[in-house]
Amino acid sequence: MLGVHLSGGRLRGAEIGKNGVNRIGMHDMAGDNPGWGLEWEKLIDALRPLGDAMRARVPERLRGNRQIMAESMRLLLSGVTRATHDALVGDRRYPLFVPELNISQNIFQPNADTIYKACLIEKGGSYVIKGDRGTVRMVILAQMGPDTLRTGKHHPLLGQIDFDTLTLDGEGRFEVVISPERPAGHVGDWRPLDPLCEKFMVRIVGCDWGVEREPHFGIARLDVDESKGRPSAETLHHAFGEIPGIVGVCALAFPTHVEELRAQGHLNALKIFDVSQMSGLAGQFYYEGAYELADDEALITEVKVPASYRYWSIILTNELYETTDWYNNQASLNDTQGVVDSDGTFRTVISARDPGVHNWLDTSGYPSGAVQGRWFEASEKPMPSIKKVKLVDVDQHLPSDTKRVNPQERAIALRNRRLAAQMRIIW
Repeated sequence: MLGVHLSGGRLRGAEIGKNGVNRIGMHDMAGDNPGWGLEWEKLIDALRPLGDAMRARVPERLRGNRQIMAESMRLLLSGVTRATHDALVGDRRYPLFVPELNISQNIFQPNADTIYKACLIEKGGSYVIKGDRGTVRMVILAQMGPDTLRTGKHHPLLGQIDFDTLTLDGEGRFEVVISPERPAGHVGDWRPLDPLCEKFMVRIVGCDWGVEREPHFGIARLDVDESKGRPSAETLHHAFGEIPGIVGVCALAFPTHVEELRAQGHLNALKIFDVSQMSGLAGQFYYEGAYELADDEALITEVKVPASYRYWSIILTNELYETTDWYNNQASLNDTQGVVDSDGTFRTVISARDPGVHNWLDTSGYPSGAVQGRWFEASEKPMPSIKKVKLVDVDQHLPSDTKRVNPQERAIALRNRRLAAQMRIIW
């Protein structure tokens, strides 16, 4: 029995059996209108079809793989996590930044170096964002609309605000107003609000994890003065009612992406990935390809690093396009973490087993998935070469001065990576 104590010392129980929950006393709990007491069941019933939708979405050749099907359930739960944030605290009149993508909301293939935060806003409102920029590499706010999570369709950004263009005081603090028109008498930083904008998303890109100071910021309306008060039942149920749709968009968007790369002939090969119509940052260039490796094989990537750039990185994903756990595995490298060889070339070794080189990308138990890299505001947009070799032959394809690590050094590096990743602010 699952017992729940209610006021007055009464006990109501629901017997859990193979046929599910026996709704004992549900009509009584609902009062005169049983429908009022069944909103939870309506939500669960609306989520239920997503299981079949995910099973149909997973590429056919993978549906018999028990491990991948368990990971597809994880992907659905990541969508539930994301949707729940908005349902619980999202309010367009009283905006609040919540996590958009991260290690526990591994949807839309988040970049390992980026913390994504988002808030819902009302079109035409006036907003102030205030805080401390920190010392991370980049902080960029995107104006978005319509919201992909709610429409199920990708849309290009309406605009972006680089925090480096804001006025900072001696301690790195800033304050910016974003509104349809500059407020009368306002002399500080102001940026125009696009009339179609209904969501802000901030990308916080850090490269030296745990060393750079994370930004702190908040948002408030300038045209709403009253306190929020108690949300109505209609307001709550509208928010809860959005959950199933958002979960579907989050979880079902990309499980076929790696399979599509394979079908296009980009297995252990790279291509340009254009995300300009999918809320990608202006000034960022992506490349990617599917990979498949046996335990005794490795992929070596090589690319000449541009003369100037603001940021670059390379990451791995699994077959469902979830970013490989970058907290507990060296499954990503950026321009601070990676080592560029003396000839100006950045080389990585992608493999299941540690090749003993610094620039190892650990497949982390996934024999297949995707490789993705990005250049941001770089003087060139080079496409790396990629070749598959036997793991025992890796040294023959690397310069003699390649930085190497022994098992003890790797263990220390992984421990420090875990600690540094947790020092970032994702909540």
